[in-house]
Amino acid sequence: MIEAVIFDLDGSMVDSMWVWKSIDIEYLRKFGITLPEDLQASIGGRSFTETARYFKERFGLPDDLETIKADWNRMAWDKYTHEVPLKKGVRELLQYCSGQGIKMGIATSNSRELVENIVSVHHLERFFTCIITGCDVEKGKPAPDIYLAAAQALKVSPENCLVFEDIVHGIQAGKAAGMSVCAVYDRHSEYQEAEKRMLADYYTREFTELIDLLAVSS
Repeated sequence: MIEAVIFDLDGSMVDSMWVWKSIDIEYLRKFGITLPEDLQASIGGRSFTETARYFKERFGLPDDLETIKADWNRMAWDKYTHEVPLKKGVRELLQYCSGQGIKMGIATSNSRELVENIVSVHHLERFFTCIITGCDVEKGKPAPDIYLAAAQALKVSPENCLVFEDIVHGIQAGKAAGMSVCAVYDRHSEYQEAEKRMLADYYTREFTELIDLLAVSS
């Protein structure tokens, strides 16, 4: 019985992963550092704070964590406001779940400022009971902390939650929380495609495909 759905944000609910590679390139350039090829894979699933700490330690950055995070928020704000679209079928799925009384939440590694911005830009406030960020819990993905916190906020047992995730670390987090997980196609994680399909319970390229699944499961 699916009583709640929990969305990862970047790469799952919105098409935004391209933003972060461009920001990483620009941000590191000001310190005279070229973007390492393994960076995106190395930071997948980490919370905003964990990622800032990773950057500071790996690249020996002089700025403190709060300054790093503030710079990233500033660099991403305009793109999230004007250039980041919802994934195809997201709005239709949200409307369906709302009509069926299925609770909805967001569990994201991104900053609270940016997730609240994207929710406001797309007028989605009425759909979500909770927004949990990686900075709200002890450990980021692939640890289950963020999804367990979302289930608690939604007042739904983990086994009655369905998670939408686009990367392996996120899928692992949802499964570790005891939830069903639907892997979401994203071009920036195509290299993980086979592993995503193996780990997840379901797979989708378009969210409207899942309405029939929820009709059966809820």
